[in-house]
Amino acid sequence: MGKKYLGIDIGGTFIKIGIVDDAGNVSMRREVPIDRSGSETVMETLMRGIDALLADSGLEAGAFEGIGVSAAGCIDTRKGCVAENGGNVPNWSFTSVTGPLSERYGIGATIANDGNCVALAEAWIGAAKGLRDVICVVLGTGVGGGIISGGRLIEGSHGFGGEIGHFPTHADMLMTGEGKWSSHYETFASTGALVRMAAAAGKDWRGGKEIFEAAASGDADALEILDGWTDEITAGITGMVHIFDPEVVLIGGGVSAQDDLLIKPVRDKVLKTVTPDMAADLQLRAAELGNNAGMVGAVKYFIDSIAGRTA
Repeated sequence: MGKKYLGIDIGGTFIKIGIVDDAGNVSMRREVPIDRSGSETVMETLMRGIDALLADSGLEAGAFEGIGVSAAGCIDTRKGCVAENGGNVPNWSFTSVTGPLSERYGIGATIANDGNCVALAEAWIGAAKGLRDVICVVLGTGVGGGIISGGRLIEGSHGFGGEIGHFPTHADMLMTGEGKWSSHYETFASTGALVRMAAAAGKDWRGGKEIFEAAASGDADALEILDGWTDEITAGITGMVHIFDPEVVLIGGGVSAQDDLLIKPVRDKVLKTVTPDMAADLQLRAAELGNNAGMVGAVKYFIDSIAGRTA
């Protein structure tokens, strides 16, 4: 193993912690459940998990080049903290992250949005390896993702850039499961939206897995619902393709394993919808790195940040 980093991925239910080397290999991977009752803060849980990993590995914090954190929510990468929107992580908004980590462990730390980290990881060692213009769409309860243009991650002035789930794809708004009116991409294209579409059709399928299972068995209603849902996914991807002209669009999230019922239909629809010049060489496929993507991308963000400071 070459240089070693601590890679961390903070989600709504678990914190993933691992040792990541400078080639993107992950070892000593751990998952620590987040205490959603609020008796322990996310940072307390995180530091407890890091301490346990260091003890198990027999390594001191000084053996690592730094700490890369991937996290849900709007992340202010310049300040190293979570902004007002902390996503689905409990009591996460306005949390300072990189400062406390650097102070406790004596090494540098960075934090970036989880969707951006997935895009970085896939472009580093995954399904977009070697490509410089990449759009990554992560489908889950919401929609996340990241955009790499000309080999550089699009972050904007604060690090909030690339929040593709929150750009409007409809003029009309829809009531979400949280009781809010929204026209955002994730309102129509997330797996949560898929379940709402099934409920609106009078079906009692409780999750995306049941819908895909019904469709795979030939259920006409499930196939029709999926057709409408992939139309919504296609609409957002088509818009982004026309803006960024990528080499590849990657689809991540647990549903990305559904090649016949998701990846292939979306690919066909996108290639038919975008302008012919852009469709000629455009690739669309599933992301590859799965649960390790956040940790790997967080470390890549750290490495790139250090390189940018020393360039």
